[in-house]
Amino acid sequence: MVQTDSGINLMNKEVVYRDIGLVTYKEAWDLQEKLLKEIADQKLLKRSSGKDLQTSNYLLFCEHPHVYTLGKSGKEKHLLINEEQLKNNDAEYFQINRGGDITYHGPGQLVGYPILDLENFFTDIHKYLRYLEEAIILTLKEYDIQAGRIKGLTGVWLDAEDPDKARKIAAFGVRCSRWITMHGFAFNINTDLSYFGNIIPCGIEDKAVTSLQKELGRIVEMEEVKSKVKKHIVQLFEMSIG
Repeated sequence: MVQTDSGINLMNKEVVYRDIGLVTYKEAWDLQEKLLKEIADQKLLKRSSGKDLQTSNYLLFCEHPHVYTLGKSGKEKHLLINEEQLKNNDAEYFQINRGGDITYHGPGQLVGYPILDLENFFTDIHKYLRYLEEAIILTLKEYDIQAGRIKGLTGVWLDAEDPDKARKIAAFGVRCSRWITMHGFAFNINTDLSYFGNIIPCGIEDKAVTSLQKELGRIVEMEEVKSKVKKHIVQLFEMSIG
């Protein structure tokens, strides 16, 4: 809480966590938009009423059926297959309103969508992205995998210091409107990496993609990974889960 001229400003760090399971990309996108509007309406009411009202926060975890998404700064040519080939791969394709280029989502990949009012935490989108990256880095450390960042590139990388060996294990793409976040991260756990062969992932031609399964040489329990990632997000953002 912080003191204001009108009294106490309630910074709500309680976050509603929902594991929505395997859902289509469109279903998850619509839900994000609904929750973002809810928070935006709360902020508008807070300002128009002059009252110190709380705004909500959400953290969604899910998996998607095969889908490719292109961010607003991406290039369509980075999708390397046509509409018929998409159908043959049982995959969908969406152009969306997050930052970044093209990426893939599919079964065996942990997708996280934080719908947060950053005014409840800190108003720094770069810090926000670094915290999400750090949550994945700390999770990988629990599996004795050292991960890091590459300057100028978002994401979490293995062998980040070696350009010839560097490979991405988690991708990030976010949107922030009125300090409310949506979209988020995709962490490859037991992902079928062959689907990345149909795109230039994140528009980066000279870097490979990997998964936790590939690095460990075994199937990894998804619920176990979810628990670890959630724990680190909660600690880094100093949240409480409701």
